[in-house]
Amino acid sequence: MMPRYWPSFLWSGLWLLVMAAALASRPLLPVDETRYLAVAWDMWREGNFLVPHLNGEPYSHKPPLLFWLINLGWAVFGVNEWWPRLVAPLFGLGSLFLTARLARALWPEAAQTARMAPLVLFGGLFWALFTTLTMFDMILAFCTLLGLIGVVRAWRAGGPGDDQGGEWFGFGLLGIGIGLGVLAKGPAILVHILPVALLAPWWGRILPGGEERRKGTWYLGVLGAVALGAAIGLAWAVPAGIAGGEAYREAIFWGQSAGRMVSSFAHRQPWWWYGAALPVLLLPWVLWPPVWRAARRLRMALGRDGGDGGIRFCVAWLIPALVIFSAISGKQFHYLLPELPAIALVLARLLFDGAAEKKGAAADQILPGLFYVIAGICLFALPALPVPEAAPSWLDLMATGWGLALAAAGAAVLFCRRWPLPGRLGALAALSAVFVVVSNLAIKPPLAAAYDLKPLALKLAEWERQGIPLANFGKYHGQYQFLGRLKKPITQVGIVDPDFRNFLTDHPDGRIVAYHNKLPKAAKPIAIYRFRTRLIAVWEVATVIRHPGILER
Repeated sequence: MMPRYWPSFLWSGLWLLVMAAALASRPLLPVDETRYLAVAWDMWREGNFLVPHLNGEPYSHKPPLLFWLINLGWAVFGVNEWWPRLVAPLFGLGSLFLTARLARALWPEAAQTARMAPLVLFGGLFWALFTTLTMFDMILAFCTLLGLIGVVRAWRAGGPGDDQGGEWFGFGLLGIGIGLGVLAKGPAILVHILPVALLAPWWGRILPGGEERRKGTWYLGVLGAVALGAAIGLAWAVPAGIAGGEAYREAIFWGQSAGRMVSSFAHRQPWWWYGAALPVLLLPWVLWPPVWRAARRLRMALGRDGGDGGIRFCVAWLIPALVIFSAISGKQFHYLLPELPAIALVLARLLFDGAAEKKGAAADQILPGLFYVIAGICLFALPALPVPEAAPSWLDLMATGWGLALAAAGAAVLFCRRWPLPGRLGALAALSAVFVVVSNLAIKPPLAAAYDLKPLALKLAEWERQGIPLANFGKYHGQYQFLGRLKKPITQVGIVDPDFRNFLTDHPDGRIVAYHNKLPKAAKPIAIYRFRTRLIAVWEVATVIRHPGILER
């Protein structure tokens, strides 16, 4: 008989496995990861922890929590690359444990649901892939789960047998979750949390151990929690806005929230995009027949009589956020990461409620297993497959032999088809981790060849030490600042006139970094690097003056 806590050891071990593969296989990825570390590096170098800066200018696109945590680790371990790459993933690991805690709060009697929900969450390919990246959304997911645990505690407080710390402790936890979420990614945290709190009378009256509540008292508590969260956010935003100036103040109070909600020009997609993308985000579970069979009980769980309050809670979490984000023009897959625990909780509850199947059909593992077998074979056969002419040249560098390992793992999962349901689910979650590991190992050579900017950054640092002025032709995202440990900003030229002409005049000994689809034949740069499908060339100012227009792509 397996230990009762084997799922927590499994999901923790799988997290360690994918993180080890990511750290060993890929560099910091431009432009997002390198940009966020550039902001943290500027904060560390200048000692300005109030107003984040990028390349010497106030950085208003994101609040400071991630940058503070990176600097906190540097204060303990010294400046390094591995700690910043662990910060967001550690919140991903923490989110697995909070998902289990939330499951216990929603269904106190269903221990199996609490044990298996994190495996469902981590076993989703998108979550497992994204958990390795230095981004804000894993921190936001953690804050969402923290706040929602507070919502459940606040609702249950005062009920029969309540021992969870009282109503105001729950509202306080909700406020802390909102406040930390504001410091992580701005007021977007309210989209993930507030609908659940506002719809509490719908799900709370049938929650196990819950009871009817006076709506006025409840909503007053929710208002207090939101005020606490706002106070936590404003404790940073107000002094930062004063110190950062009018433009920065307007950006953090408007641009990070309402401005993006009203009109988002980046990542435009049609309103139905998330609905079409959701099945992809839920791989491999959408291919697993036990999920299909369990989904048949969803309507009964949402029923007016005898419904499941926990599942209603998750619906109140998922659907409003999906509708709100669908109404915004700018869409990205990772915006929905804080909602994936809701789906994992619903699936775990339906799979492991009292009516759950004890034994599955022999064919249950075939479809997800074949998915991974085919993915592995396609990776292995990539050199022989026809690829479009527009495909990036670095595809030829893929370590396609790892596809055999993925195909073998997909085939192996077919042999666990007679295992009990928890074992089969754990096997598929492990297979998702194998997919992530194989993906990292397979893409390691092309990433090193086409995405690693450290060699160029180190060369720029050498020139900086020699006192040579540096410029970037076009928009600069700070991608060289941390990698080269640069101590001065790189001048951005070619965007606002007459910055380019002034740099040429004022710095005849300077160097300019430019990006080309094809190198010009009129002159030769002093250094050439590859980035994605383009080339990065470093030009001497004297050469640029002799050959006007040579920096154009």
